[in-house]
Amino acid sequence: MSKLPFELLLALRYLRPKRTFVSIITLISIVGVTLGVAVLIIVISVMSGFDHDLRNKLLGFNAHIRISAANSTLPNYRDIARTIETNKEVHGIAPTVLGQVLVETVPSDPNARDTLTAAPWLRGVDVHTEGSVSSLPSSLVIGETNLAAALNDRGVVVGTDFAQHLGLAVGDKISIYSPADIKKMRASNGKVTALPTDYTVTGIFNVGYFDFDANVIVTSLENAQDLYSLDDNVHALLVTLNDPYRAREVRQQIVQSLGRGFDGVTWMEDNSAILGALVVEKNMMFYLLFFIVLVAALCILSAQITFVVQKTREIGMLKALGATNLQISGIFLSQSAIIGVLGVLSGLGLGILAVTYRNEFLHFMNRMTGWELFPSSIYGFSELPAIIDRQDILIICGCSFVICILGGVLPAIRAGRLKPVEALRYE
Repeated sequence: MSKLPFELLLALRYLRPKRTFVSIITLISIVGVTLGVAVLIIVISVMSGFDHDLRNKLLGFNAHIRISAANSTLPNYRDIARTIETNKEVHGIAPTVLGQVLVETVPSDPNARDTLTAAPWLRGVDVHTEGSVSSLPSSLVIGETNLAAALNDRGVVVGTDFAQHLGLAVGDKISIYSPADIKKMRASNGKVTALPTDYTVTGIFNVGYFDFDANVIVTSLENAQDLYSLDDNVHALLVTLNDPYRAREVRQQIVQSLGRGFDGVTWMEDNSAILGALVVEKNMMFYLLFFIVLVAALCILSAQITFVVQKTREIGMLKALGATNLQISGIFLSQSAIIGVLGVLSGLGLGILAVTYRNEFLHFMNRMTGWELFPSSIYGFSELPAIIDRQDILIICGCSFVICILGGVLPAIRAGRLKPVEALRYE
């Protein structure tokens, strides 16, 4: 004798596969819930992975706070750095010179006329303190892997994508035109030609984020100061914190301690556009993809209505034998719950499986079709990131199950309200 409630036993009996139209609708309902849950898990996990990896890339190459003077460069930056160091939340400080320059390749053959040009951001770094604010020293992958040695004399390190775009290799030379050089030429109406400074590519870095690897070149702080005619001044001080998510609070403390004339920008403000867009896209995808589950819920509603019509005689007999309205409704609600459980669990398994082997699938499709489904030049990542967050999984599975239950509420209420006499009158 089974210890299960008779409502659940009857629900399981009614759901046994049969060659009927109702069984097909039930199967479609389960498949719909499965696909809805799986797609939601895949998309939300990928969006969470994008957000997490993007923040790590941004925080790896950029400092948490950038302190600068309101209307000029920073003189006496060493004294300012000592003042900032008194804040307990500060982890590291490094001076920087940052600006856009014009770069031209220098061909190995003096008679060659073909050169390539680009306008990257030049970053001047202090080789002794840069490691405390960025991952650059550990990101050198080709050529000289020691930052101090790489930036010795007229050395420059470039990103992997920048090097590929200009066809650069370690040992090649490039000419760098500073804004001051261009201003001189414009002021003289072309009568004076400013000679650029030649640099040697001594290393290539890869921080894993396309925007940095393709648009940033790095040289020593002294070389950058010469290019921008800064003497011993710098453009800004880069500050890293023990907790990057307290950047706004600590920025305010630092600016107050330095007094008037100083300003600070946090990493969140620097990247507010892309970070905000990711949050909006994740929320919008969550709401839009839930319509897949809603369609499955409508299939459950259709199947349950058909069940109630088919089982009218059995309902009348159960009511005549003493079954209550709540017990009759419980039979059909149990059916919806079983469909929901099967669909949610299948979708959970399918979604986690797809997320786990996402990159293997992308590589397989690339080999088979030649299409790059996830180009790093567009998305900024060499691999498709994903994070399976427990809270997101609980929300997706919980909401999907509730929607499945709601899909069977109306037919269950209708079945519970049937009167035995009306149910059996035409049987």
